[in-house]
Amino acid sequence: MHSEPSEADAPRSRRVVVTGLGISQTLAWASSYYLPAVLAAPIAAGIGVSPNWVFAAFSASLLVAALTGPFVGRLIDRRGGRGALALSNLVFAAGLIGLALAEGPVSLFGAWAILGVGMAFGLYDAAFATLAALYGEKARGPITGVTLFAGFASTVSWPLSTVLNGAIGWRETCLVWAALNLVLGLPLNRLVLPRTAPRAAHLQRSAGRIGWRPYREMFLLAFVFSAGWFVTGAMATHLPKLLELAGVAPLQAVAASALVGPAQVAARVAEFTFLRRIHPLISARIAASLHPLGAIILVVVGAPAAAAFVLLYGAGNGLLTIARGTVPLAIFGPHAYGERTGLLGAPARASQAFAPLLFGLFMDKMGLFVLIISASLCVAALIALMCVQTPRGEAEKMR
Repeated sequence: MHSEPSEADAPRSRRVVVTGLGISQTLAWASSYYLPAVLAAPIAAGIGVSPNWVFAAFSASLLVAALTGPFVGRLIDRRGGRGALALSNLVFAAGLIGLALAEGPVSLFGAWAILGVGMAFGLYDAAFATLAALYGEKARGPITGVTLFAGFASTVSWPLSTVLNGAIGWRETCLVWAALNLVLGLPLNRLVLPRTAPRAAHLQRSAGRIGWRPYREMFLLAFVFSAGWFVTGAMATHLPKLLELAGVAPLQAVAASALVGPAQVAARVAEFTFLRRIHPLISARIAASLHPLGAIILVVVGAPAAAAFVLLYGAGNGLLTIARGTVPLAIFGPHAYGERTGLLGAPARASQAFAPLLFGLFMDKMGLFVLIISASLCVAALIALMCVQTPRGEAEKMR
């Protein structure tokens, strides 16, 4: 005889899911997306290529993730996310082992291509789709909770990779990350998430593909996330140098850049507490406005405003990460959520892949005024968000 879970059990179960998925997401980001920042130079030296080859392979992996994302989203819609997320740990481990064994450009690109598939199966888009399938329209809180954990991924990845690389070398460091995916990430994704597909996923099995419909809102949001992720990719690569162009000393520029992480987490805490009472579109509009505001302050004031610029950018980026999961849920509902986020994420990942190169080229020509480009993209995203129409009945929540 089966009994329904009590009201007291439900919140506890949700906390377990969010905690387990948050930890596994932290590991997924730490062992893939954040690796090149620390390991690009030693990998390049170890296989006899320029560090640019490593970053090119990383960019290629983001394109692989972009192409694979819609398929992964449809898979989660049909079957739930437990299997996809567990599979991601196996793929991450395979890619990291391949990276540890790399001996030249071909094997380097091959390993990062595998890691790109792992990122499609194992990063935020897959996690958000899993939560939407589990909790439907009530997934906003769990999505924010998971990003609170994973907001510390760089805080975990960079120091640990640095220590391991110094102690045992970059190849062994990759093997350690591979082992962590197998002994920590895989059990978490297999044991914490439900064994069977949730009801929302069952409803998708008989549904056809929704594609880009409704076109207007889908294309608007695709532009918003592409613009936002271009700025994220650019700042992740060039932020310290950008601050130096504003007159900040190199060591101070690095120290100021480190404020991005705390700013992201603080913004996500704000989203989790009082911003959760407003419509996700409003949070997204706030997110899009913070980088342009910081850019104006930095250009006008110069070096003394470096910390303010970083804090505003970091807060906006933290909110935008959540908006990528919550805005499609609020606009379109949980139906075909995985497919929608996969489609919306594809151009965003491609934009992010090309951002470091393009922004660097513009920065060489424009100096600090390259911020005109990143700020303009955010303003354009804000205008696009103002044009997004909410479903009937949601308009009252926006007032």
